[in-house]
Amino acid sequence: MTQRISVTDDAIKIIDQLKERYGPLMFHQSGGCCDGSSPMCFENGDFKVGESDIQLGMIADCPFYMSRDQYDYWKHTHLTVDVTPGRGSSFSLEIPLGVRFIIRSRLLSDEEFHLFHQ
Repeated sequence: MTQRISVTDDAIKIIDQLKERYGPLMFHQSGGCCDGSSPMCFENGDFKVGESDIQLGMIADCPFYMSRDQYDYWKHTHLTVDVTPGRGSSFSLEIPLGVRFIIRSRLLSDEEFHLFHQ
């Protein structure tokens, strides 16, 4: 079954390192603050999700959230969390490792879109 969000093997390696150090993690898709619209990684519970946030799925056993408003812009896409060298300007946990999480996206097929928007 197609998921709304996935994660690359390279990103899983970083997530696993962060879990060893911090314990359970969570992600929130930033809506434009700091690093633009980068996925932000926090210790589970350190970012307060609200009624305006939805859980898009799970990556590497970590919940992944985004705001409903931002979801409206991305609802036609499949998102993949990846990692790239370089320091971002956010509060995300991976920044001290000299890497940052990024989003890669592709349009959903008509079949996938209808599956997710029944």
